[in-house]
Amino acid sequence: MAQASALTTLIDLAQRDSDAIAKRLGAALKAVEEGEQKLVMLDGYRDEYVRKLDAAQMAGITPFSYQNFVAFIGKLDNAIQGQREVIKHAQYKADTEKKAWQESERKRLSYRTLNERAASEALAIENKRDQKLMDDHAARGARYKQR
Repeated sequence: MAQASALTTLIDLAQRDSDAIAKRLGAALKAVEEGEQKLVMLDGYRDEYVRKLDAAQMAGITPFSYQNFVAFIGKLDNAIQGQREVIKHAQYKADTEKKAWQESERKRLSYRTLNERAASEALAIENKRDQKLMDDHAARGARYKQR
């Protein structure tokens, strides 16, 4: 019975570990999603600014204004590249947490399988003992009837 108690403790600890890792995985996936949303926003803002530049060029634009547009678009391009790096890092962290969670779940399920196997073996031993007691009782009853 001490072994079953130890396995139960291990299962509980593995469950807590798995839950903690799952929370970290959730946070990492949320960071990826938020990063992707910011990238979409930056891309949209850049596209809008490029359209404004095109419209300004059609209407006539001063060289100074043109340089400002181009410089700002360059800054947006840098921000977009930086956001892609943020997403790449967040995705790496999410992948790492996913692997850790899978490993944690594998360990938890292994402990659970061991516990179920131990319970099954204990039940089989109990059933054999009960069967032996019943056989002994039946044999005694048969001997008693023969007398």
